Amino acid sequence: MSLVRIQTEPIAFIEEWTEFLRRIEGKGGAVVSFSGIVREFNQDSKVEELYLEHYPEMTEQSIHQIIDKAHEKWELLDTLVIHRVGLIKSREQIVVVLVGAEHRAEAFSACEFIIDFLKTDTILWKKEIRHDGSSWIESLDTDYQRSKHWE
Repeated sequence: MSLVRIQTEPIAFIEEWTEFLRRIEGKGGAVVSFSGIVREFNQDSKVEELYLEHYPEMTEQSIHQIIDKAHEKWELLDTLVIHRVGLIKSREQIVVVLVGAEHRAEAFSACEFIIDFLKTDTILWKKEIRHDGSSWIESLDTDYQRSKHWE
């Protein structure tokens, strides 16, 4: 099973965690989570907000493709990706990934795999709004290097 949700409102992590545990129905021995936060500083510049623009169907499809690849590589019980769009203040959650599996090794690897590819393969456009201006940002070379090590 896998779920993808794109939303503008803040992520209710505890409620999502609780519902995720209910969905795996005690079958899993491990649930690994990742929570991405909007940085307050980037390259010595204060970040006030991050604006994420997307095309709903394309964004969801690109995330589903990442999750499908993770399910092909590892025996997973469930996955959940919640990605925020719109205007997000610094220090707020931007993304949450939950991965459930029978064993921790699969859950850890799959969660890392999913977040690595979310950074490079998700169809989203990010604009960083700083106290001194704003600019569109792209994935970094280090992001692509991380995703390549899975090949």
